[in-house]
Amino acid sequence: MKIIAVGMNYAAHNTELHHSLELAEPTLFMKSDSALLKDGKPFFIPDFSNEVHYETEIVIRIDRLGKNIAERFARRYYHELTVGIDFTARDLQHRLRAQGLPWEISKSFDNSAVIGEFIPVEQAGDIQQLPFRLDIDGDTVQQGNTADMLFGVDRIIAYASRFFTLKMGDLIYTGTPAGVGPVKIDDHLQGYVNNEKLLDFYVR
Repeated sequence: MKIIAVGMNYAAHNTELHHSLELAEPTLFMKSDSALLKDGKPFFIPDFSNEVHYETEIVIRIDRLGKNIAERFARRYYHELTVGIDFTARDLQHRLRAQGLPWEISKSFDNSAVIGEFIPVEQAGDIQQLPFRLDIDGDTVQQGNTADMLFGVDRIIAYASRFFTLKMGDLIYTGTPAGVGPVKIDDHLQGYVNNEKLLDFYVR
């Protein structure tokens, strides 16, 4: 199982992080298999960062082997989705970027890829018209809609499959909208697609 994530896939988020790139193709990065955190287990803030940010995303699960998938056929390769968190050690990421160094460790550390309960795509609705949000301690802190993606899910799958053979169980994090921010100990995070709660865990 591998985790493929898409960076800079919402224009408003790019603005809040001061990215000014004009993107012609999706920007991909990987998260390690040990990054996966599921089943409502708590997330423990790592000791190497003082600024861990949540990034709420729609996550799809690949359920069919595929390579060089045409975009028009991409929908055949996934049938479930959920909401997840791509945790980012923002201070570490900023420092590494400023030095022109790779920043994978700020994104791919253990338990940094949280996933909720998966539901059928048909139950959720149109994959490119999905509202989703994150609440912390009952207050909404981030919300978005997949309609605002720069690159849609099927485009992402087609593009990723040029470089990586997609296998059953692979996860694709499709990017985060504006509104990212820090977490602290005892925060209670709950993620929703439409108004259905699929994610529920605490920060420790």
